[in-house]
Amino acid sequence: MAKALVIYYSRSGNTKLMAEMISEAMNEGNLDTECKAVADVTVEEMAEADALVLGSPTYYGQMAGEMKKLLDETVKRHGRFDGKVGGAFTSAVNVGGGNETTLMGILSCLLVHGFVIQGDPQGDHYGPVSLSKPNERAQKQCKRFGKRIAQLTLKLAE
Repeated sequence: MAKALVIYYSRSGNTKLMAEMISEAMNEGNLDTECKAVADVTVEEMAEADALVLGSPTYYGQMAGEMKKLLDETVKRHGRFDGKVGGAFTSAVNVGGGNETTLMGILSCLLVHGFVIQGDPQGDHYGPVSLSKPNERAQKQCKRFGKRIAQLTLKLAE
């Protein structure tokens, strides 16, 4: 049975709320998904999952150092992530606060590992974005994203 892991870093709780919504939508999409803070995840757990979704607040147009540190640790498992499904989400304070550069930073790490990335031709193309606490629009994007990740993961697991 396919399984997934949503990993987040959150200081204010906004990114955590997004992670929980995405994880819930993935579970509702029949993909066994666990939601964990970055400090509670090992690289081995990541390597065992069929899909990984990573979320970070936007700090100076980049992911939080805690998320980058975890991604740096995946180097020791390079090659074990090829063909898995990946995705990213972020929260920020401003519209032009570096949301897309944060998403692209996370996604570029996943692409180097060989992840299959689920984009979206509607809404938040690179992954859900919230400005501060997730509003109704951001909540809708998180749920849509989670469902799409679940569908792709289950399709590839067939």
